[in-house]
Amino acid sequence: MISLLINRITPEPLTEWRALRSPFSSTSDLEDTSHSEGMVMARGNNNNSELIDLEISTLTNLLKCCIKAKEYAYSPYSKFRVGAALLTDTGEIIDGCSVDNGSYGLSICAERTALVKAVSMGFRKFPAIAVTADLDEFVSPCGACRQFIAEFGLECDVYLVKPDLSYKKVCISELLPMPFTSTDLESVNLQRSSLFEGKFKD
Repeated sequence: MISLLINRITPEPLTEWRALRSPFSSTSDLEDTSHSEGMVMARGNNNNSELIDLEISTLTNLLKCCIKAKEYAYSPYSKFRVGAALLTDTGEIIDGCSVDNGSYGLSICAERTALVKAVSMGFRKFPAIAVTADLDEFVSPCGACRQFIAEFGLECDVYLVKPDLSYKKVCISELLPMPFTSTDLESVNLQRSSLFEGKFKD
């Protein structure tokens, strides 16, 4: 059974927010977190059990950024807007929105938009990602996006966000318990190498 942490952040007292590397950001700094009233523990994306402290204000920025990113979604066919916000290991927030295409199979989800943008900017480690949609319920990443997120580490926390900033938190390893990873490729390459060497010995 997948264990989900359900929580809610009250938006009224936390009105100021800024997202890094975002079209709706006019500054390169997150809001001051030195006076945060609390923090949420989030797993670090480094393939081990190390934890990092995710400040409440940083989490609020992340949640609000994914909601704002949804407004930029291009969805003339699906009519289903999705926004995502990705937190890097250096504290930056990279946003992404869903983009439809007339050739339906070429459409891209918000989570992958954010990840591709972040990777193209040089980032490789992501402690958390937040996802939201137009529905007044928690929407989880599709299978392809789960695999895409898992590529960069199985310790990434996924925040499923409603418009009112209530959220569920679940680790990507719980959403995708049996991912295909580089370890699988290493096993295949090792088998191929053994077969190749055996062929020439004969």
